[in-house]
Amino acid sequence: MFTGIVEELGVIKAVRRGADSAQLLIEAARVIEGSRVGDSVMVNGVCLTAVHFGARSFTADVMAETLNKSNLGKLKTGDRVNLERALRLGDRLGGHIVSGHIDGVGTIARREKHDIATLISIRAPEAVMRYIIKKGSVAIDGISLTVVDFAADVFQVSLIPHTAHETTLGFKKTGDSVNLEGDIIGKYIERMIGFTGGRDSDSGLSMDFLAEHGFFK
Repeated sequence: MFTGIVEELGVIKAVRRGADSAQLLIEAARVIEGSRVGDSVMVNGVCLTAVHFGARSFTADVMAETLNKSNLGKLKTGDRVNLERALRLGDRLGGHIVSGHIDGVGTIARREKHDIATLISIRAPEAVMRYIIKKGSVAIDGISLTVVDFAADVFQVSLIPHTAHETTLGFKKTGDSVNLEGDIIGKYIERMIGFTGGRDSDSGLSMDFLAEHGFFK
C-alpha cells in the first residue's frame, strides 16, 4: 500500500523490451535508501517489484497486464517518473490509501492557472469516473489529489506550487496520458452494496442506509 505522497522524481535510464513485457532501469536516490530486492516501489502510480539495486538506480520488471492497463509502455529513456516506497506501519498517511493498481488511463484535457494554483481537467474512462466524488480522493500518476469538480467523463483537480514542482503533473501537457486509481474505500462500499452471492443480501447495507447515516447527501 502507498499514500500517494511522491518521494522523488526518478529518471528512466533504460527500457529493455521483451516480446510482451518490459524492464525499467530507473535512476533514483531517496527511494533506494533502505530498500531491498523484492520491495515494492510505486512508479507513476503503478506498484512494481524492485528486482535489482545499483548505487543510484533500481530495476523493475513490467508484465504484459501492467503494460496493457497503464501508460508505462510509453516510457522512454530520459522520462521523469513519480516514485514512492511502500507504506510502513506507523508512517503518517499524508495522502490517502493507494494500492498501486491502475483502474484506467486518462488524458489531460485542460490546464489553467488560477492565482497560485494549477487547475487540471482529466478526461477519464467510466471505470474511474464511477469512484469520483467532489472532495473525494483520486491518484493521478501515483499522486494523491482531491477532486474539485466533475462531469460525465471529466474531473478537475488543483495543484499547489509544491505538487506542481515535485511531480510529473507540473510539466505534463494537454493531451498527455496519466494513470488513474479510484478511492479503494469506494470500491469496497460498491462491492458490499452490490454483492448478493446468488442470494438476497443480509448485510443490511444499502444506499438508503448510507444516506440515513450521513455518508452522503
